[in-house]
Amino acid sequence: MFVDEITLKVIAGAGGDGCTSFRREKFVPMGGPDGGNGGKGSNIIFAVDMGLKTLIDLRYQKIIKGEKGVNGKGSNKYGANANDIIINVPIGTTITDLDTGLIIADLVNENDQVVVAHGGRGGKGNKAFATHDNPAPKFSEKGEPGEIRLIKCELKMLADVGLVGLPSVGKSTLISQISASKPKIAAYHFTTLTPNLGVVKLKDHRSFVMADLPGLIAGASEGVGLGDKFLKHIERTKIICHVLDMSGSDGRDPLDDYEVIRKELTNYSNKLALKYEIIVANKMDLTSAQANLVKFKKKYPTKIIYPISAMQNTGIADLLKFLADTLEEIPLTDVYEDTKLESHMIFKFKSEKPYTITKENDVWVIRGKEIEKLFNMTKFNEDEAVLRFARKLKGMGVEEELENLGAQRGDEVQILDYIFEFKE
Repeated sequence: MFVDEITLKVIAGAGGDGCTSFRREKFVPMGGPDGGNGGKGSNIIFAVDMGLKTLIDLRYQKIIKGEKGVNGKGSNKYGANANDIIINVPIGTTITDLDTGLIIADLVNENDQVVVAHGGRGGKGNKAFATHDNPAPKFSEKGEPGEIRLIKCELKMLADVGLVGLPSVGKSTLISQISASKPKIAAYHFTTLTPNLGVVKLKDHRSFVMADLPGLIAGASEGVGLGDKFLKHIERTKIICHVLDMSGSDGRDPLDDYEVIRKELTNYSNKLALKYEIIVANKMDLTSAQANLVKFKKKYPTKIIYPISAMQNTGIADLLKFLADTLEEIPLTDVYEDTKLESHMIFKFKSEKPYTITKENDVWVIRGKEIEKLFNMTKFNEDEAVLRFARKLKGMGVEEELENLGAQRGDEVQILDYIFEFKE
């Protein structure tokens, strides 16, 4: 089964908890704190595997979860880092963050890999909190939660030339003649249900990759037929080979066929519409083909047209030579704009507070990544840890902001799913 798009939830591993411990040894009266830090949680890494051709291995993995780092221990023993989780995907896979709409990575090289979700750092043990003013802290940290992301993995095949056209124009016959690809060929529409890749080798030892895509029909860019699922695979190609049944053997007009497909390409993507294009006038061995070719050239005098018969294997050698020559001259262009890539985001410093406070049903709700992270890493069963948490909130201006908004002592304050009482 060919699967080229899946949605996943990835949860990186949380860091291990820090340890609260004190050195207690005979004849060592001043032992002091010796709680070690927790280990780092596992990253979720996506890596290219050249042996894969589809995303089917991920089809039933709705959630990918990393492992937690090992907790720290006494005697200054640090917890071990968790092993990273490596997910193998085919070359040509694009990974998008569904919450932001930004592209995390476009894996188009053999050894490409990317950290999609970062594991949390380990919590600090009480040894790490020892200072001159507080040489024996009685608290430690919990591990930082791992990053959580909802992502889409989308496979866009890597091919130099893409064959497009209406059903039954001879695309599959053509690719079967010029490569080792053996697609299903039959005298009915939509015989091709999945893209087929073929490596084309010329006598002068040059080669390139050609993709045969399922037939397009009017409305393909909006989900009609099979086209909307596979138009994405043309985006990486350098050349679009528009195959036409120039004989009109199905009772269609080649001019109308051409305009239908051009409209769908334009509706799907401006970049797709502007790609280098040649016309492959197929089925030239049939009646009416020559007359239709004359009419086509009259309407589109500037188009590059190669008359062939895929069934009779005529005209194909000249077509392949032209494609190989042209591929050497056309540079590879990026599929995505820089503004769509997560790695090209520009961060601007703002003076705004890193949290928001709203009143909902008589409860003051505090939201903000920094505060939520601090909350998740605080051990509320340790009195000193609770005091540290309160000091941190006060230092961030939360207490002052609550008072400015009209909060009274005794009011309820919520962070995540937990509710506290606002007091001195």
